[in-house]
Amino acid sequence: MNQPNIIKNRDIIIVGQQPWDVEIGSNCKNIALEFSKHNRVLYVNSPLDRITLLRSRKDPKVQKRIHVIEGKSDSLIKIADNLWNYYPDKMIESINWIKNQALFDKLNKYNNRIFANSIKKAADQLGFSNVILFNDNDIFRSFYLKDFLHPAKSVYYSRDYLLAVDYWKTHGEVLEPKIIAKSDVCVANSPYLSDYCKRNNPHSYYVGQGCELDLFTSYNSRVKPLDIRFLNTPMIGYVGALQSIRLDIELLQYIAVQKPDWTLVLVGPEDEQFKESALHQMDNVFFAGPKPPEQLPAYIHAFDVCLNPQLVNEVTIGNYPRKIDEYLAMGKPVVATRTEGMRIFEAHTYLGNTKEDYIQLIQQALKEDSNCMQQQRKAFAQQHTWENSVQEIYKAIINS
Repeated sequence: MNQPNIIKNRDIIIVGQQPWDVEIGSNCKNIALEFSKHNRVLYVNSPLDRITLLRSRKDPKVQKRIHVIEGKSDSLIKIADNLWNYYPDKMIESINWIKNQALFDKLNKYNNRIFANSIKKAADQLGFSNVILFNDNDIFRSFYLKDFLHPAKSVYYSRDYLLAVDYWKTHGEVLEPKIIAKSDVCVANSPYLSDYCKRNNPHSYYVGQGCELDLFTSYNSRVKPLDIRFLNTPMIGYVGALQSIRLDIELLQYIAVQKPDWTLVLVGPEDEQFKESALHQMDNVFFAGPKPPEQLPAYIHAFDVCLNPQLVNEVTIGNYPRKIDEYLAMGKPVVATRTEGMRIFEAHTYLGNTKEDYIQLIQQALKEDSNCMQQQRKAFAQQHTWENSVQEIYKAIINS
């Protein structure tokens, strides 16, 4: 790593949407681990709010938070050298249902003050000073933390276009531009989102995306999964959640109808629209269902071409598609919808705009694939490490 782009021996407080005990993968947890190689890091879970308490009191995670608030459990837990996880010892009110902007702002500031005071207790306990505040896309609960915690530098990390979701849109359309503007620096995991942040803050930078690719790069079996072993080839496949808000069902149906000699394999859990779609009545479409992560490389390895048939909408346009790195890490040819988020993959994938493009590009991918191209794809994917992404975050902080 280039030495000038490392921040060392600093105290970093991380706030965001995903607590440390979340089951799914989390960009922010990976970033925290990378930060902690050279700095002390306090990873703060989001505070318990009243509606979560009322709805999910019996959930073990909620019980843990109740015990912390009641003083029955430790709030500060050491995860690793230089890394602590903090459970806030105060509850905040659930206010997003309030439509009046002025009233929401007043109550949100009240919540932020409670949250900030709780964080300050943990920071003081650890002796933190000259703090860098890193906010993982948390628009509301962390809106005033810069004002209350007075960090040396405040960083806003944009990794999803949240305003496409109703929950965030209600007040986020007003507040996100403001939190972007008042942050010292903004960093984003896609060019689309860095451009979006730059509208309100000139110190906005694209910092790439890290991926955990060892599972895919280390795969060396030649045996196909049993459920697809006897399906016809060429096998055209997709791995991931089958969500109609993100994926183009009509496009998949068009491919299956136009090319009955191809087998379309879809691996992942389905939403209701997918379950009810005509794809289930097509002889050359196979739904493999959800699979544990360790089995996914076997399916990708069996595919002749991998797909990412995204719809282009507010939810997807700026999204960084991590599955593309997983496909490329295994050397597979990839055909995907052209979006802003796919710009960085353009030299190593086949990008289309229409359903007709998909047919032509899949044919081209099947024809052109070679060992040389496979090695180039693997090498490109392996550049997308958390070490490299965090180096870009450091560079943005240093230059802001």
